Amino acid sequence: MSEILKATNINKIYDEGAVSTQVLTGLDLTVNAGERIAIVGTSGSGKSTLLHLLGGLDTPSSGEVWLHGQLLNSMNETERGAMRNKHLGFIYQFHHLLAEFTAVENVAMPLLMRPKVSTTEARQQAIDILKSVGLEHRLAHRPGELSGGERQRVAIARALVTKPSLILADEPTGNLDYDNAQSVFGLLSELQSTMQTALLMVTHDRSLAGLADRQLLLRNGHCEAYYAFNLSC
Repeated sequence: MSEILKATNINKIYDEGAVSTQVLTGLDLTVNAGERIAIVGTSGSGKSTLLHLLGGLDTPSSGEVWLHGQLLNSMNETERGAMRNKHLGFIYQFHHLLAEFTAVENVAMPLLMRPKVSTTEARQQAIDILKSVGLEHRLAHRPGELSGGERQRVAIARALVTKPSLILADEPTGNLDYDNAQSVFGLLSELQSTMQTALLMVTHDRSLAGLADRQLLLRNGHCEAYYAFNLSC
């Protein structure tokens, strides 16, 4: 199984004046192709911080994050942005869709950031992926005209439209009721499996986490244990 992402000895410290807070301590993690990993823990345990570091949205105080054999720490923000656009898809609890754009326009945006993709090509790929999440009848609707479940489906389509090797999902169903949460996660799992994309998700929902190949428990920034099929930490 090929390695997509590797984090070694990750530490993250936030300095606020004379006060230093260590959020993550000596954390190691490897993500392989097609794998599904859940990061679980209480609020303040460092889950979202870790996800931001792994996605190149922030840099660790010490330690290394490697994505497809390239060290994210050594890159500037422009270079990290190019790596994110090429290899990663992001899904958030609050969809982060642009209110003034339609579903198609929101989904096409990551493709339009690529220099060799035309507007026509980006639009067609956006339409195709929106059809796959069951929103062919909502293509021209703006986020304010969609339900919560539909908005999260648009967010999933946007994350997958670039065919990333890894999806990073921060509480992807946390803002939905139970039925919508089950439906959205079922859809995400199906597409992730079909497209052979790895999934690393942060969730407080142990029932969703139980569907992962591995669970990483974070408590106060420390790696407590792996669960499921791999019991080593």
